[in-house]
Amino acid sequence: MSEAQSIPGWRHLYSGKVRDLYASEDPADTRILLVASDRVSAFDFVLSPGIPQKGELLTQLSDWWFDQLSDVPNHLAEGEIPDAVAGRAMLAMALEILPIECVVRGYITGTGWAEYVEHGTVCGIPLPAGLSNGDRLPEPLFTPAYKAPLGEHDENITYERVVELVGAERAAQLRDASLSLYRRASAIAEAKGLILADTKFEFGVDADGTLRLADEVLTSDSSRYWDAEAWKSGTTPEARMASFDKQIVRDWLAANWDKQGEPPALPDEIVEQTADRYRELIGRLKG
Repeated sequence: MSEAQSIPGWRHLYSGKVRDLYASEDPADTRILLVASDRVSAFDFVLSPGIPQKGELLTQLSDWWFDQLSDVPNHLAEGEIPDAVAGRAMLAMALEILPIECVVRGYITGTGWAEYVEHGTVCGIPLPAGLSNGDRLPEPLFTPAYKAPLGEHDENITYERVVELVGAERAAQLRDASLSLYRRASAIAEAKGLILADTKFEFGVDADGTLRLADEVLTSDSSRYWDAEAWKSGTTPEARMASFDKQIVRDWLAANWDKQGEPPALPDEIVEQTADRYRELIGRLKG
């Protein structure tokens, strides 16, 4: 992973797969600077090269969604973004981030589809027989995961495990907030001819105990978006579920890498196609 950028007035705290976190060098300033990089990850590896302007595109999309959901308490803080990272950073309150990936699935695909084929369940939740890959679920499902330390796999967990981790009251808050946000966002996306198949939310708690929506929200990196018309008329899973995210990258890797050792460098055309899909999604939502 490339070394984090030096930003005057800010001290580097931590780098994840795609984001860098900074704290102010002023001890009285408790805000956190979240910088979205152009790095792209898949199968728990950071890949090379990155996707040009990805950090800016994801930040733009997160900001747009925070505006749509402005009545929901979130982590955004007031202040000027440093020039060095203008357009690809957010100022955030310091929160106690909860160790739960709040995944909501409205459609069956991906690892959920694989589990359904084998067991008739998604994350242990029984589903009706006869569903096809990409079908809409009878109701959106809250399928949480435990946020693993850097370098380890996130782990799907039961709702009962969420209760053990954060308590019954907080677990119910997380579930209800996630399902409500998903339903609202789905309706907004549907009005733009898009399907929000699934997404993940992260939450933190502020000093007053208020639950706040944190991190990125409803971006191409945390969500699957499909074209509604293609989903209705497509004759293959690939046509129905061509997504506006890094699925192009995952598909290319799956076809060109045996998951042994380091993944190969991405070809220029895969990088360009991925950037185009990110841009198209923003244009569709904001247009």
